[in-house]
Amino acid sequence: MHCSYACSKAPVAYLDSTEIYFPSDIGAQTTHTKPEDSNGTVLTPPAPLTLSNLDNLNAFNDSGTGVYLTSDEGIEALPPWCRGVQPESNGTTPGIVPMAVVTVSKPNDTLDAFYFYFYAYNQGNWVFNDSALEFGDHLGDWEHNMVRFVNGTPQAVWYSQYSGGEAFTYNATVKGPDGVPPVTYVANGTHANYAIPGPHDHTIPDFNTDVGPLTDETSMVPYWDPLASAYLYSYDNSTGVFTAYNGVDPVGWLNSNGQWGDSQLPDSAPGQVDVFGEAKYVGGPTGPKDKGLGRTNVCPDGDECDIKDSLGP
Repeated sequence: MHCSYACSKAPVAYLDSTEIYFPSDIGAQTTHTKPEDSNGTVLTPPAPLTLSNLDNLNAFNDSGTGVYLTSDEGIEALPPWCRGVQPESNGTTPGIVPMAVVTVSKPNDTLDAFYFYFYAYNQGNWVFNDSALEFGDHLGDWEHNMVRFVNGTPQAVWYSQYSGGEAFTYNATVKGPDGVPPVTYVANGTHANYAIPGPHDHTIPDFNTDVGPLTDETSMVPYWDPLASAYLYSYDNSTGVFTAYNGVDPVGWLNSNGQWGDSQLPDSAPGQVDVFGEAKYVGGPTGPKDKGLGRTNVCPDGDECDIKDSLGP
């Protein structure tokens, strides 16, 4: 078990000062939703869904890949539970578990520690700051950092941003209040993770500038300490088995193949906007098991991996 040093280097976060969709309880997503297929047919699992048995949905629709946790009120309603919990001044989020740590042992004394953050709702970007052109809203939002350790020493940090992200050497990253963990700056609404605060344009995937039509805003308040309330697991890349460090944290949800939000609304649905294939309301994401746990490089396999040794847009 490696969580001793993986947890000691767990990132701390700063949410944006204008954020309204805060970290959310992972388990609450099962209580505020119902499983449906892409046609809107409600599925009936053998027992009420919890994080312990969410993988029961793998028995439906292409081994669960066609299952959506669909909000009871509909995605346009934006009920209060979508807002999550704003961290207290000490960075804690009492009453909820919004993070899961997953450690994965690799060859050559390498360990990858994934820090998965959950938000009940993702608000997409405004194009050219025009609220009429908002794309990429969806229920359920998984983002993550990954720290790669070699012989117990942190080497590099991955910051997830949409379908891609950025990697930096560990030494280059901003450190937390106690000088040890790296800091991640979480973008307003989209919850993409960045290594420095300020504006980040992401029009070109994996290439960030500080000015452009698709801009994420990050700042240095409020402070959030995700590890203060987290589930802790190891993952065996050869067998595909997740194990809870304490033997108690629920495991079934990590094996679920389904989506953590509604299916994308059709163009004919009230409130939906579709411009050249870019939609306002899109489908929810898959969970942590689909985020490249077995990756060879610091970046997900298939991505060009440029590990930067200095910070900047």
